[in-house]
Amino acid sequence: MNEVNIYRRDPDGTLYDPRARAAMAQFIGGDGDLLALEASAAVRTAYHAVERMRAHGSEGRGVSAGALDVLIRLSGSDQGISIGELARAGGVSSRNVTGLVDTLERDGLVRRVPDPKDRRSVLAEITPAGQAWIDAFRKPSQLAMRAMFHGFTPEELVVFRDLCLRMAANQQRLADHLRQNGTQS
Repeated sequence: MNEVNIYRRDPDGTLYDPRARAAMAQFIGGDGDLLALEASAAVRTAYHAVERMRAHGSEGRGVSAGALDVLIRLSGSDQGISIGELARAGGVSSRNVTGLVDTLERDGLVRRVPDPKDRRSVLAEITPAGQAWIDAFRKPSQLAMRAMFHGFTPEELVVFRDLCLRMAANQQRLADHLRQNGTQS
């Protein structure tokens, strides 16, 4: 993918994407919150940039970005994690995580073990080979994320994190509201 981003600056010096601004302005037709839609487009652009970087780093090592998420979560646990919990933590379906665990298990990076608290359940846990994989991936990943956030101050990173998580919390509240009250407009 050879995507060229041409950003411009508003009079206050902040970046914007002129293509996104034009598309969003046309979409709302002058009747809506252009700034919120532009911010949403910017979040999506940033998300895709991070995902492209993660995919580049993990797939070159034979692991998909989704499998990488599972490995990272398992490497941070001193006991196994259920498929359901991995799915909830990753915001994906249990079926999706089952497929990822199947692949990681086949590659010797993860194994399934009985759940000591519930004999009917199994947990996924990282193997020594999986931990070695994560250890080898750690430094390149840190370097890549440092490069992605080049020029950000520590204070800006804290604000950025806060804003992203507040937006995710707002989305969760909205989803809960819609689930309880239907999807009426």
